[in-house]
Amino acid sequence: MRVGLQLPSFSFAGGTAAIRPRLLEIAQAAEAQGLASLWVMDHLFQLPEDSGWGGPDEPMLEAYTTLGFLAAGTERIRLGALVGCAMSRSPGLLLKAVTTLDVLSAGRAYFGIGAGWYAREAHGLGLPFPSRRERFEHLEETLQLAHQVWSDDRRPHRGRHHELAEPILVPQPLSRPHPPIMIGGGGERRTLRLVARYGDACNILVPDPGESRHKLEVLRRHCEEIGRPYEAIEKTSLIELDLRPGRMSLADARRAIHAQRDEGIEHVIVNLPQVDQLEQLDVLGRAALAEVAA
Repeated sequence: MRVGLQLPSFSFAGGTAAIRPRLLEIAQAAEAQGLASLWVMDHLFQLPEDSGWGGPDEPMLEAYTTLGFLAAGTERIRLGALVGCAMSRSPGLLLKAVTTLDVLSAGRAYFGIGAGWYAREAHGLGLPFPSRRERFEHLEETLQLAHQVWSDDRRPHRGRHHELAEPILVPQPLSRPHPPIMIGGGGERRTLRLVARYGDACNILVPDPGESRHKLEVLRRHCEEIGRPYEAIEKTSLIELDLRPGRMSLADARRAIHAQRDEGIEHVIVNLPQVDQLEQLDVLGRAALAEVAA
């Protein structure tokens, strides 16, 4: 069992000037605690007010700029967007960004990607946001292109939505055969079928008890249908824990992580409220170490 950390908020004490030093402190503390991965959301607005994260008036950083900064400040921890929106960048630009992150992090990048859902940020900043069906078409085309360009196949691509006359990526990623492709979401008919066909990892978002087990059984069936080894796909989930003093104990954290392991999850990624309260990372690190040793 591996344990990672997602950074869902940049609302740190001290305001905007505090974001840079606090981010570096958090990343280095997560690495020192032995956490396997560090993630940021690929959003341009903070999540809606009813999510509990404050809405667009709260700070939000662009994902790949932030990941490049985190790469420079760390040495071992894996890095990725949980997960990118296929509509936010053209596929060629997005794959260039992921490749750059992989090169500059010495092969530590994940490629997290999904169809996207946050219409307000897209409309607010002038990005395309077509129907759900079309967003999934864009997602699948991006996944196809990822496999093409990361095999250094430079043939022109003429798809339903995108044309790339010269899909050249130089340098190629350091990760071999390419940065692991994580597809986020638990849709059983479309998303998990895309995981089986194109993905190296799935991510199930904030599952209810028993949900991870059910989704993974669906994924197993999709793999069997196309002859793909189910074991080739890394199973991850995103959960939320509140490890501030007096909220949850080390034992509580272990139980929450262990419950996901029992459902078949191999890599649990954790959201922490007020993650800049670094004592939470000590608790999370000890819970992760205990799970590795179990």
